[in-house]
Amino acid sequence: MRILFLGDVVGKSGRRLVTETLKEFRLKYHVDFVVVNGDNAAHGFGLSLSVCRELFDCGADVITSGNHGWIAKEIQPILDQENRLLRPANYPDGTIGKGAGLYTLADGRKVGVIHLQGRVYMDAIENPFHVAKRWLEYVKLGKDVQAIVVDVHAEATSEKMALGQYLDGSVSLVVGSHTHIPTADAQILPKGTGYLTDAGMCGCFDSVIGMNKTEPIHRFLTNLACEKYSPEKGDATVCGVMVDTNDATGLCEKIYMIRYGGRLQESLPPL
Repeated sequence: MRILFLGDVVGKSGRRLVTETLKEFRLKYHVDFVVVNGDNAAHGFGLSLSVCRELFDCGADVITSGNHGWIAKEIQPILDQENRLLRPANYPDGTIGKGAGLYTLADGRKVGVIHLQGRVYMDAIENPFHVAKRWLEYVKLGKDVQAIVVDVHAEATSEKMALGQYLDGSVSLVVGSHTHIPTADAQILPKGTGYLTDAGMCGCFDSVIGMNKTEPIHRFLTNLACEKYSPEKGDATVCGVMVDTNDATGLCEKIYMIRYGGRLQESLPPL
């Protein structure tokens, strides 16, 4: 199975490039399943109903979020209804929405996706290691599903790497989101799990993590907020990761960094 994960979509420029190119990318590279992180997709902060529709219509099978994406009041009514929209699984019991799901492809193969949020420098919610392990007691790779994708929305690289090592062999891919900067450590871990510390963002890199650079620089210089952050509107780069998995075991056999458009050096798999 070939699975594509796209990092945090940031604002209109990132959203436009994803929506204009994802369908063609899926066809060109024979992608079976797509997960898109939409945490900053609407105006650089959160998700809206219209943005969700755009991302689903262009080829996303699942949209993950993070610490922003599902907070907006507009999106909350559909969190309990739309199985393809996930918030982090380690929020407390009773929180609206779902943190994991099982999805069936047209050919009958199944994919599990679990979305986790880190705790280092972030909210002190439930331990993501424990939540992932409990879910994996009921969803077995290579038996119940042909692949499992884990989106770890976290600040600390150490926390993401520790989760990758902890889940090695029990999932197909552990990929980090949230920091908006693509890391260069795409690898297959010793027991067969694909891993990348952060997929980066789908947004404009002539910016400060996707935002117009004027206000962030002002805040660093003065420690004072002058205006709200706003997404940069320049040419975007799509960043992500793609893996090929073995349907019998669910483990990763190949992993590819994905970058195209905008100002970052292009990285694409062979045709």
